[in-house]
Parts: sequence; C-alpha cells; structure tokens
Amino acid sequence: MEPIGLAVVGAGYWGPNLVRTAQATPALRLRWLCDLDEERARTVLGPYTTVRATPSYRQVLDDPDVAAVAIATPAATHFELVRAALEAGKHVLVEKPLTPSAAQSAELVDLAARYGLVLMCDHTYCYTPAVRKIRELIHGGEIGDVQFVDSVRINLGLVQPDVDVLWDLAPHDLSILDHVLPADVTVEAVAARGSDPINAGRLCVAHLSVLLSTGVMAHVHVNWLSPTKIRTTVIGGSRRTIVWDDLNPVQRLAVYDRGVDRAPAGTLGQDERHEALVSYRVGDVLVPALPEREALREVMAELADAITQERPPLTGGDAGLRVVALLEAADRSVAEGGALVPVRHVAESDVMKEHA
Repeated sequence: MEPIGLAVVGAGYWGPNLVRTAQATPALRLRWLCDLDEERARTVLGPYTTVRATPSYRQVLDDPDVAAVAIATPAATHFELVRAALEAGKHVLVEKPLTPSAAQSAELVDLAARYGLVLMCDHTYCYTPAVRKIRELIHGGEIGDVQFVDSVRINLGLVQPDVDVLWDLAPHDLSILDHVLPADVTVEAVAARGSDPINAGRLCVAHLSVLLSTGVMAHVHVNWLSPTKIRTTVIGGSRRTIVWDDLNPVQRLAVYDRGVDRAPAGTLGQDERHEALVSYRVGDVLVPALPEREALREVMAELADAITQERPPLTGGDAGLRVVALLEAADRSVAEGGALVPVRHVAESDVMKEHA
C-alpha cells in the first residue's frame, strides 16, 4: 500500500520529534511541516528534504495527498485546528491535552465518529514498553485487585505561559491511569489542591486524589519547582505491587511479591488481638525484561495502523476526553478549596451511545 500522506502542524518543542519519527515510519510519508514561522519550519526540516514548509494551514488541508495531520501546537488552538482537519476529511493525531474543555473534546469525538475518521491523542507514555507491561500485568490479574496508586512527576520545569502545572504534567499520569486500569474501573471524583509560591500567576505545585469506582484512591503529585527530577509510579495490588521508576535504566520496572494480608472475617476468635488480623508478606522481586523501543515511533505506527485497518486507535479521542474531564474536575476542586468533585461522564457516554 502507498504510504499515508502526513502533515505536521507546529514546529516548536514537540513538532520536530513528530517530524523525525514520521520520517522513520515506513507506513507514513511526511509531506508538510506547517508553522506560522515558516523560517523555523525550514530550519527544522533542514536543507536536504522534499518535505515542504508552509505558514498556511489551509494549504495543508487543501492538499489531496495529505490524509492525516499531526498537531503539536498550544492547547488553546487544538479545538479549531482539529475541527478544521476533520471537516476537511483528514485523520488527526493531536498532542495532549485534546482541548481545554470537555465540551470541546466531546464535540471533536462526535465529529470524528460522524465522519468515520481516526482521532488519536498522543498520550506518548501509554506506548512505552514499561506502561504496556503494567497494563498487561493489571489486565492479566497478575497483581490482583488494584488497592492504591501513587504517582510523582516533579522536576525543575518550564513555567508554561498558557497552562498551569496540572494541565501541563498531570495529563501524562492521568492518561496512564486511564490506560492501565481494567475497563470496568472508572474515575468517579477528584480532589485537588495547588499553590503558586513564586507568584507565576498559575499553579506550580499540585496534588490530586482520584477516587475510583472501586473505592480505591489514586494519588498524583506534579511540580515544576523541584531541583531533582522524579518520575515514579507505585501500583499496589492485592497479590503484588508494581514499582515503575522511569529514570532508572537498570531497573525501570519491578514487581514485588510483598504486601499486607488480612485474615478473612470470622476466622479469628473474639479474644485474639487485633494485630493477628494483619500479616506481612515478603516474597521475591521480579524485574521484567523490557524491549528497547521508542514510544513516539510506536505512536506513529499506531496512527498508521488505525487508519489502514479502519479501527479505533489505542489512545483515541475518547481517552483524551476522559483525561480532560478529569482535569476540569480538578480545576473545580482547586477553586472549591480541595473539595471532592464528581467527574462528568455525560458528554462522553452520549457520544459513544449515538455512534455505537
């Protein structure tokens, strides 16, 4: 089959990575790099290339050889750019977050379903070997029932001009959570608090507590101000516990057969001490072998496969909508002093039912 014609929109921070990986994907043929700063786009492409640079998005959408666009622009521009691409009959890969609001995200999911087009979110971490293994372990029942999730993503990062730390960093952890949890486990509510200790005009440090439908709490800590970089996630199960340290190349993922067991109700007499209800299990540690694959190349391959196979992508618009709905609930919680706020699922469920 002929390679799928692709245009990348945005030559800033992430766009060059999309350009590089698109050119390394045989199923795709990069035809355009679009940026308002045409000279920047030409610099990204280099002098020896057949890929064309343009400041005109309309020129890209009018090209019949372009079947898909990959959008890496500020979040505030996503809705209009994605909608225009879908209305022009183009498949879309879009950087996180999908849009700044759940209502806009739901509209795009609806539009893609109506036109029979692929709308895919670049939730890159979901395509890493570590997260794929975590999903396999959870869905396969290897760790038992999920009992807690603790995730930390902190670094001395850039204070973004258009979004706070929640919308900048938390989409990574929330998209991973959405991806690895069993299908019958949903997010019900979120409580969030944050601070702006440097008077940047937006939250620079934030903590989220996410209530799952099973009653389990998942905790996410994001921070732009830490002098040290930490990216760790611990997922505790009734049988085993997963520890993922994304910055440890030697032991990126470990599965611990360690935990706390509780005696079943009714098996102990009334005179027995409370401590007897709990026992501590100490077993082996398994370090799974993980293949060395670049996640963004896997993203590009998934985009091409979803288009050619006419199927939903692994991280489709519905996944992006769920993450945005959670972030909106977190914003409301922050405004209400950290109150537990329900996550709205109405827009997504209506869209899915209509196009089932």
